[in-house]
Amino acid sequence: MSTANEEALKKLLPGRLLLFSKTQPERPALRHKQLGVWREISWLEYCTDTAATARMLEELGVGAGDHVAILSDNRPEWLYADLGAQAIGARSVGIYQTSPAPDVEYILNHSQAKVLFCEDQEQVDKFMEIAGELPQLEHVIAFEPRGTREYGEPRLMEWNDFISRGRTLLQNAPDWLEDKLAQRSPDEPSMVVYTSGTTGKPKGALIGSANVTESVDALVSMLGAESDDLILSYLPLCHVAEKIYSVFLPLTTGMIVHFGESIDTVQEDLREVSPTIFLGVPRIWERTHSSLMIKMQNSSALKKKLFFHFTEKGGEIQKKAREGRSLSLADRINWKLGDLLVFRPLQERLGLRRCRMPTSGAAPIAPELLEWFHGIGVPIGEGYGMTELAGASHFNPPDAFRIGTVGKRVPTLEHRIADDGEICIRGSSVFMGYLHNEDATREMIDDEGWLHTGDIGEIDDDGFLKITGRKKEIIITAGGKNLSPEKIENTLKTSAYIKEAVAIGDRRKFVSALVQIDYESVGDWAQRRQLPYTSYGDLASKGDVIKLVEDEIKRVNAALAQVESVRSFKILPKELHQDDGELTATQKVRRKVITERYGELIESIYGGGGR
Repeated sequence: MSTANEEALKKLLPGRLLLFSKTQPERPALRHKQLGVWREISWLEYCTDTAATARMLEELGVGAGDHVAILSDNRPEWLYADLGAQAIGARSVGIYQTSPAPDVEYILNHSQAKVLFCEDQEQVDKFMEIAGELPQLEHVIAFEPRGTREYGEPRLMEWNDFISRGRTLLQNAPDWLEDKLAQRSPDEPSMVVYTSGTTGKPKGALIGSANVTESVDALVSMLGAESDDLILSYLPLCHVAEKIYSVFLPLTTGMIVHFGESIDTVQEDLREVSPTIFLGVPRIWERTHSSLMIKMQNSSALKKKLFFHFTEKGGEIQKKAREGRSLSLADRINWKLGDLLVFRPLQERLGLRRCRMPTSGAAPIAPELLEWFHGIGVPIGEGYGMTELAGASHFNPPDAFRIGTVGKRVPTLEHRIADDGEICIRGSSVFMGYLHNEDATREMIDDEGWLHTGDIGEIDDDGFLKITGRKKEIIITAGGKNLSPEKIENTLKTSAYIKEAVAIGDRRKFVSALVQIDYESVGDWAQRRQLPYTSYGDLASKGDVIKLVEDEIKRVNAALAQVESVRSFKILPKELHQDDGELTATQKVRRKVITERYGELIESIYGGGGR
């Protein structure tokens, strides 16, 4: 292969896969846990099955510009379908596996997908429910067809048959994939990533290899990522954040991606893999912190004393180190003892002992929570990006992070703060526009190529970006103060007993909140006090629980400015759920839906009936 051909292949994601299959064919690229055993998949196998998928899609009539949808949990076949579609000029379309049938129908029809890959019977059943509404969908391939064989749906095909036919078609064409990739351009759309739809219907962002490759190369250099790194893939692959970690970075460095058995086994898989790089959305870190606090409450007096003593000391020591102050001998001894008695067992239990690059992304996180994790030797750095930027635009490098910021920009990008405080970004990773929505594209990208993120922020003298709120969600109190609801909500969620919070206060005299209690944490609290309950609604209505939440809000208010402090609240009578339209597929709260649905509850707060 000539140098020119190699350079051309490096500009395509499937091309990078092909190069790895030639330079290190036997080295493991993926590991997949099945029936309790981790099975290795080499770079050659990875590329071969991707090529077979591409060839079979072509056989089924899929061509350049067509759309191929994937409705599945993370697994190797997800990557084969994604990259296989891209290899023939089609566009992959990821759908959240938690999406109800109407949401699946919307994306399939909006994208006019010709082929749908489904994981199992549960996902195939969603297709069956809406089959009559999908005339353009020609084929449905089930990765695990058990339970679907008697459906009698002519469009349904089993994965094993599909991939076997693809392999057979390639037997006498060893250069087929390379020849196909020679026809592709990095400037053409190769995937459609749908936004979470917090303010309306999801929009399909068109992204091409050119949006990804240059910025991910710079990101690799910035982070020091390398081929020996280990990744655990568990966040939905239809989200651009997980694509960075499971697709973009591995196809650039050669690092190994691990797929566990299911989303329910993540904690066990994390301990077994012990990844060196790990992405957690804020809810993962909040839940981890909350679970540890519950366990400590149920521990012996000695364990509890050691835990709280050394986590407090650890936080103080790490803060001194971040500020560049020298550590005393007592600090060093405390850290060594804390590591031996508390931090190391905690890190091993969490599966993060070897993790040199733990990251929080996809949504804001409370700085107080990051400080706590730093205090136990898990130095989480926050990053920033969005679907329309094909991934990350800012990152806190492992050796130069700054808590309270999302880090420095990726060197290939420009950033600036507009006159109204909005963060604007320009560069090669800015997406190619929204599918079938030119008006929305024009609203997002101005004539000079600047992407208007919708986030409000500040850039400090050292180039670190700080997010202070969402442009459309800023609370303006009756007194004229501009407040960020996200900051208030994230501070409330540092409590182990609060799972979700919605800050209220726009054009109001004071800030209040609707609170969803953490059913597991509060349930454990109630059981330890022999407080009987039958359901979430019953537990949430009890006076003792209301007093618990009130005390927690008073405690966390200390981390907020007086004008930001939550002066009143109501506990939501039910848990928020995606199926009820209250959460997006990424579990973000749909603020408009909540404020409309619980309008009477909000008015009761300001009408004098609230606490």
